[in-house]
Amino acid sequence: MARAPLLQLSDISLTFGGDPVFSDLDLVVQPGDRVALVGRNGSGKSTLMKVMAGLVEPDHGTRVLAPSVTTGYMEQDPDLKGFSTLGDYAISGLDDAESYKIYAAAEGLKLNLEAPVETASGGERRRAALAKLLAEAPELMLLDEPTNHLDIEAITWLEAELSQTRTAYILISHDRAFLRALTRATLWVDRGRVRRQEKGFDAFEEWRDKLWEEEDIARHKLNRKIKAEARWAVEGISARRKRNMGRVRALGELRAERSAQISRPGTAAMAFEAGPKSGRQVIVADGLSKMFGDRPIVKDFSLKVARGDRVAIVGPNGAGKTTLLNMLIGAEAPDEGTVKLGTNLAIAVFDQNRTALNPDDTLWASLTEDPATRVKGQSDFIMVRGQPKHVVGYLKEFLFDERQARAPVRSLSGGEKARLLLARIMARESNLLILDEPTNDLDIETLDLLQELINDYDGTVLLISHDRDFLDRVATTTIALKDGLATIYAGGWSDYQAQKGVEETPQTEAPKAKTSAAKQDIKAAPTGLSFTEKHRLDALPDEINRLESEIAKLTDFLSDPDLFTREPAKFQKASDALAERQSALLDAEEEWLMLEEKASISLE
Repeated sequence: MARAPLLQLSDISLTFGGDPVFSDLDLVVQPGDRVALVGRNGSGKSTLMKVMAGLVEPDHGTRVLAPSVTTGYMEQDPDLKGFSTLGDYAISGLDDAESYKIYAAAEGLKLNLEAPVETASGGERRRAALAKLLAEAPELMLLDEPTNHLDIEAITWLEAELSQTRTAYILISHDRAFLRALTRATLWVDRGRVRRQEKGFDAFEEWRDKLWEEEDIARHKLNRKIKAEARWAVEGISARRKRNMGRVRALGELRAERSAQISRPGTAAMAFEAGPKSGRQVIVADGLSKMFGDRPIVKDFSLKVARGDRVAIVGPNGAGKTTLLNMLIGAEAPDEGTVKLGTNLAIAVFDQNRTALNPDDTLWASLTEDPATRVKGQSDFIMVRGQPKHVVGYLKEFLFDERQARAPVRSLSGGEKARLLLARIMARESNLLILDEPTNDLDIETLDLLQELINDYDGTVLLISHDRDFLDRVATTTIALKDGLATIYAGGWSDYQAQKGVEETPQTEAPKAKTSAAKQDIKAAPTGLSFTEKHRLDALPDEINRLESEIAKLTDFLSDPDLFTREPAKFQKASDALAERQSALLDAEEEWLMLEEKASISLE
């Protein structure tokens, strides 16, 4: 016997500011559903979740909740007014016999229940709301970005809790690994429509790409039909002097159908431009130690970072990851030890607190008043990687509407603030990229693009992230930091997990470990190839062939004896390009030899 649905939305329509968010939307949530709710930033995911929760009233349509069914909604910015501590808020409404659930959830989520509400951070408030929801255990949980501000240990705990619950839930999250592990169905919000597939997030991207391909084919057929009908209409006038008005009206209807189609949202036109090459040694840290009061952040830690490395720092919240990162780039002094930075460094920083963004500035001012991008004497232009560009045009490349240019930064969503900060740092040339929690609030498509850009970036990257999938895709080296111990592993998150089970001894515990592991160049760790390194080894031959081909073309171009006299600017530009590609070829060949040697050692 089929069970009654927990929640049913029928014929839902909603507009904000005259723009339709949803139209004729139908949706059913069944008992036991485990659903990923996905879509681009701004597509209406959070709004749809609020409609499900009964917090937003649609313009049209009905919301039917089954009798006696309870729902719980965890929003991104919970309201804790009227409570003195996070514990008071979390435990409110629970029977005394159920209060133990709050303490269990607080332990797993690393929540201090005694923390005052007025001084609590946004992340602490969200953890309190999540603990409250888990303890209440409604029949339907609506979770909007539950992993934001959680460290990997807390995410793993939450994953285990949700995997064994009987409660139905719908998840909005940018964390691919989290969605893959937990979901069995997918709701996709796209241009006012909501589609459902009875498969988890793991199958989403293949499904989305197939639907987009079908859409492109249908649009191509419609364009061909309109073109044919338009040709008939024009030729018919001169040939018969009398048009078939029925076909003319049909042509108008076809054109109206095409106009009504909503084009797919674009992808942010992001690009990192590497500046002049840094020296081969980017960072040499020796014997770093740092204390906060009587708590060690790191003890006797040494590291070498070479040009082109992608180094990730992972660890629990509060372990000191940002402090270690700041010490490595010279922004914070260690208590003991030294840090030597390489030559010719141009550093670009993305910080998790978005401190570079003034909430009172407009988006326009945030770019035009930045000393690194300001164009003297032109208040509506900014310098983008050496070229002047109109500020509105540049904002549009990062998917901002022209109307937002004069809006204050505080009015932006978390994802929009992240895109604005990326726009600022991507306008500059750099060769050392510092990314502190860059994945928070970004949608899946933007994360994909950011990962590709980091992989293609011709510079060095240091990053902090709790996104396991992102770490696997990007990092070539992982530093695990906990309780003052920093241990170096080759590869990303999965590689680190596999290695730490074999060798758990941290490099700071004994002198032998320090000399054999800590001070070695991180490229030379003889632990086999990581996933990222294997991918790089496969890609390098094509890159080497491409560089050799470009060098041959430039050499042939420069062989013209009259070129310098005839076109000196072109000669200089081609000479610079040749030198750059020759240097890149040398680096690529050196990297291929190193990876090939490392692969052969792992097979012995």
